Amino acid sequence: MEIEEGYLATGDSLQTISFSYRVGTATVGRIVPEVAEAIFECLVEEFMPQPTNEDWKSIAEGFQHRWNFPNCLGAIDGKHVVIQAPPNSSSYFYNYKGTFSIVLFAVVDAYYRFRVIDVGY
Repeated sequence: MEIEEGYLATGDSLQTISFSYRVGTATVGRIVPEVAEAIFECLVEEFMPQPTNEDWKSIAEGFQHRWNFPNCLGAIDGKHVVIQAPPNSSSYFYNYKGTFSIVLFAVVDAYYRFRVIDVGY
C-alpha cells in the first residue's frame, strides 16, 4: 500500500518509485494497477454508484424542469487539464496544444453534479 500511496501522492514514474522503495520496476508496475483496482472496487459504489432506472428518470426530469430540455440524461464534456510533466514521462502526456496534460471526461446532471468521470491520457 505504501508503494501505491507514493505513486498517487507524487505522480512519479514507476521507475522512480521502484528506486525509492528498492523494488523492481516490473514489481511496481504490477502493484500500482492492482491496488488502484482494489481501491476503486471498494469505493466506487459509495462515491460513483451505477445510476438506477429511477436515477435516470430523475436526471431527465431535472433537465426538463431546469432547462426545458426533454429526454436528456446528461451533459458531456472533456478537457485537457494542464499538468507539470512527471519525471521521465518523455512525451507520454504531451498533447496537440503543445502542453503536458491529462484528459478529463465527465457527464453531469442538470444541477452540475458529476454522474460519470473518466480521467486518463
